[in-house]
Amino acid sequence: MAAEAYDLVVIGGGPGGYVAAIRAAQLGLNTALVERAELGGICLNWGCIPTKALLRSAEVYQLAQHLDDYGIAAENIHFDAGKIVKRSRDVAARLNAGVTHLLKKNKVRVIAGEAKLAAPGKIAVALADGGKAELSAPHIILATGARARQLPGLETDGKLIWSYREAMVPDEIPDSLLIVGSGAIGIEFASFYRTLGADVTVVEMVDRILPVEDAEIATLAAKAFKKQGMQIHTGATVAAMTPKEDAVEVTLRFSDDEEQALAVDRVIMAVGITGNIEGLGLEDAGVTVDRGHIVTDESCATSVKGVYAIGDVAGPPWLAHKASHEAVLCVEHIVGGGTLHRLDPLNVPGCTYCTPQIASVGLTEAAAEEQGYRIRVGRFPYVGNGKAIAMGDTDGLIKTIFDAETGELLGAHMIGAEVTELIQGYCVAKTLETTEAELMHTIFPHPTLSEMMHESVLDAYGRALHF
Repeated sequence: MAAEAYDLVVIGGGPGGYVAAIRAAQLGLNTALVERAELGGICLNWGCIPTKALLRSAEVYQLAQHLDDYGIAAENIHFDAGKIVKRSRDVAARLNAGVTHLLKKNKVRVIAGEAKLAAPGKIAVALADGGKAELSAPHIILATGARARQLPGLETDGKLIWSYREAMVPDEIPDSLLIVGSGAIGIEFASFYRTLGADVTVVEMVDRILPVEDAEIATLAAKAFKKQGMQIHTGATVAAMTPKEDAVEVTLRFSDDEEQALAVDRVIMAVGITGNIEGLGLEDAGVTVDRGHIVTDESCATSVKGVYAIGDVAGPPWLAHKASHEAVLCVEHIVGGGTLHRLDPLNVPGCTYCTPQIASVGLTEAAAEEQGYRIRVGRFPYVGNGKAIAMGDTDGLIKTIFDAETGELLGAHMIGAEVTELIQGYCVAKTLETTEAELMHTIFPHPTLSEMMHESVLDAYGRALHF
């Protein structure tokens, strides 16, 4: 069988893979993309996008419970779980079609099948239609993503014990729910199901929820979630789970070795992810793997010449926008013959779309101190902002951290309405290596939530005007 020859072959069509293929085609490379499932990957089809559609429905329902606060009257407000799920799936399908169109527009050859490294510069593909194909290329990008991590003895069964996939398409909203893990995925599902009426319990093995976030923000989040009626257990693990006919009996174990039994209708396991490295022929090819992820350098190159890895399969942070950024960085490095625009992990924002929203970029206060910085910290609460008051959404905080000696913006951390949109302002500031002086001299429009970003900077230097 004669191999189809390309300049670049991308394995995996998620937010890293399809972006890499499009950018490569824009730069004149004859490019093929192999995808075994759905274009857009987990993010577009079963993660980032459809979960935001679910959360938007929950947000609208929650707002509808308080219409009288805005001078509006309505009766018999209720939700239809089936329609909420259908809307989410329709959003995913629409974007999947959009990715298909973009790849076609950029003349990327899309191959449905499962690929593996067969020899240097060679790829064997088991086609979805049952056939086989062989591809050759001097450059290969692995963008195979990741999947939910399974814990021994606590495996998901797709019926009573769910992964994110089952949690996104419930037949009905369960009366009670245990969520194991309090990272972004776990907390987003906790927020969605609690808003729609489920009794939600969150269990986290470390001493606080949202462990990657700034401790002050995580504390505010826990307070808000408890106010909403969530039960939160930190410093705890699941010692045992026993599925029954239509419920799960769970034993929680706390750090002092005390145990608590509870029964819930469903369990969602949200204990992290592991890279999709199986079946790629990595070991035979000599590609180095460490703890379930492919090892790469700052150009996304693996230990094998001509083979690169991007996105979740290459390790944290496990974020779609990080994968897309690496895609462009990697392809431009390949085409540029060594020119490299490095990715600074401290410039990668993180967003959690719960209620209230949480967003951050850069160092936490604790991390900055641990790294030896002498810092200045500014804070501004939502309750002091006119737009937040007009919106009727005054719970939240904007927090900024600066190097006291240079004025460098080290980190920004937010909780409150629309912070997942606001955080980008600080991302731009960090990329431009902005100091407090430029931020202070920037004119922020009034009335907007963004004014709090300005006030937080001013507060770090004792100059806050409105609080």
